[in-house]
Amino acid sequence: MVVYKKGDPEETLESLREFDLVVAVMAVGIVMRLICPALRNKWTDRPVVAIDASLRSAVPIVGGHHGANDLALHLHQNLGVYPAITTATEAADRPSLEGAAESLGARLANRDSSKEVNLAFLREDVPIIRLSGPKVVLVDEDVAVLKRSGGVVVGLGARRGVDSSEVLEAVASALKSAGMGVEDIRVIATAWIKRDEIGIKRAAEEMGCPVVYLEEEVLNAQSPTTESRASSLGLVGVAEPAVLALSERLIMPKRVYGRVTVALGE
Repeated sequence: MVVYKKGDPEETLESLREFDLVVAVMAVGIVMRLICPALRNKWTDRPVVAIDASLRSAVPIVGGHHGANDLALHLHQNLGVYPAITTATEAADRPSLEGAAESLGARLANRDSSKEVNLAFLREDVPIIRLSGPKVVLVDEDVAVLKRSGGVVVGLGARRGVDSSEVLEAVASALKSAGMGVEDIRVIATAWIKRDEIGIKRAAEEMGCPVVYLEEEVLNAQSPTTESRASSLGLVGVAEPAVLALSERLIMPKRVYGRVTVALGE
């Protein structure tokens, strides 16, 4: 990341080519005039955040979903500036395709789908479905195709009102039994009915891991190896189905740790 003040336009363009993230200490209008000649497309343009000289506001200019929003939030946490994030999904407190890809440790194979899928995220909960091959998949333009990288998927079930300390202890115990650590986690997966569980959210934040909330049809499409008390809710399970939905294989069937159930996959 480079932080620079108003200077030579050629120096500005060179910074955009050389650095991954750019903080411009100047007015938004000046930033726009400086960087416009270097802009090409949202997938290759460097994320740029403008911050005023009095350190009151940090404004993502380009690359909001590609690092600029996160950078503005980082400046907020460390400098106290206001993160003036304007991307539609964040403004509506909704997930985004780019965020989903990052949380799953995946890359977007068909970038042209991003506009339609992000518009759908604004209206509804877009299901995330895993397909294992070999297969040939024919998709429409409004279907995003994500290709995954490695890492552990932690499937998580919990009783209502669970505390973050219970979640942390359960996940740590499960990972230890599998010879792994928190650093190996790619994503935490659970059911959509757990969105309001503060204990899960706080535990995930402390571990620095994203959480994916899976819908009923996605969970019930799986074939878990053990029975679940979630059957009373019309589900085949939570922890194991969540793992099976997002990973290639189950490496630890669900285990119960007090009020928390954990399964692992990769």
